[in-house]
Amino acid sequence: MPEPAETTRLADSEIEIRIIQTGSDLVESLGRVLSAVPDSPQGPQALAKRINVDKVLASRLLRAVKSSDEMSALHRFPGPEPLRRVLKGASKVGVDAGLIDSAERAIDRFAGLIRDDLGDRGALDAIISAWVPEARRDFEIRWKQSAYKAMSQLKGVRADATLATAIIHPSSDGEHLDVVWLSGLIGLQRLRPGALVKLATRRFIANGDGRRPLSLDGREIDGYADAAVEAFSSTPMPRMEVHRVGEVMHYTLDADGFGPKSSQDLVLAEVNLAEMRRYLRPEEDRQGFFFAESAQPTKVLQFDAILHDDVYPGSEPRLHVYDTALDGVADVNDPSRDLDRLELLESVEPLGRTVDRIGSSVIPRYGTLIRHVFDQLGWERSAFRVHRSRIDYPVYGSQVAMCFDPPRRG
Repeated sequence: MPEPAETTRLADSEIEIRIIQTGSDLVESLGRVLSAVPDSPQGPQALAKRINVDKVLASRLLRAVKSSDEMSALHRFPGPEPLRRVLKGASKVGVDAGLIDSAERAIDRFAGLIRDDLGDRGALDAIISAWVPEARRDFEIRWKQSAYKAMSQLKGVRADATLATAIIHPSSDGEHLDVVWLSGLIGLQRLRPGALVKLATRRFIANGDGRRPLSLDGREIDGYADAAVEAFSSTPMPRMEVHRVGEVMHYTLDADGFGPKSSQDLVLAEVNLAEMRRYLRPEEDRQGFFFAESAQPTKVLQFDAILHDDVYPGSEPRLHVYDTALDGVADVNDPSRDLDRLELLESVEPLGRTVDRIGSSVIPRYGTLIRHVFDQLGWERSAFRVHRSRIDYPVYGSQVAMCFDPPRRG
């Protein structure tokens, strides 16, 4: 009697074979039907008009039959019922009945695969997404967008974009790093009265001094006005309460206003001097990291790390996304949290030495904001490099960490 694992592997193999064969049958049979349509219509608009289907369906069909492999084709094919409408239209314009019957049988096998073997089309898409990068991207975006819509309604709040920018500079003592955090919510809107809106900044340290964030002009942050970057926030400025709990700063928006007319932009800045150690000790093996939290349903998270040339020289960032539902915010140096990593197709893009011309399609006047911060701090823009992770529909309750290799002292 085979072990359960062997049985599972066999079942997986059989399903894979059925999926590939189904995709091959659909491409072959429907390709012959389309080739037999009188007047050989070229392009989705001409095909849609000729066989009396909508243009979107015709476009998906043409992309599917022209796919380079069976998996990609099956990902692109519409469902069985739309495909049967295609056959009905092709039959009416005189396509041979034998070709129609062959394609009908392939569609029946397609429907059986979905219904009997997998349960629904979503299960098929999930399987294909593991094998086809294009399908994986489409799959993730579709379900992340659905999750965003659901959480927006449940939380009663949403934002067009979340801003998370870490600017890192060597500290004056030569042993630590200064970290400036720019945090914000763009196009923030309450969908119902009283919905909670909160931003937080935090750090992971062991036996360190209490965290005391400063404003851009060097004052200890005691209230929202100290942290707010007024020129880049809504007017009048939103009212927020500020609470420090250990290593965490909580910024909570007053519960006034809701609906489209209440939309607001919030931009905060914190200067954290000597926030983290610059070098590894001889016995240490750890990563330096900065992270952003998806604490509000948002369409886009723009997460930038802007590093001085002397910070983590030669190290390219790695991106990890964590589920924080069970154990809260993750320390990337805790191996037990590897189990909470979400395997998503998110990445980091190196933008080079672009501080002087940095921009954003989702954060208004972002370049001006960054240059304003550098001018306030008196830091030389040309000495920094930029890494960006842009995430569409970040998973609510997730943590995105950008990790680097610190240099070792001496």
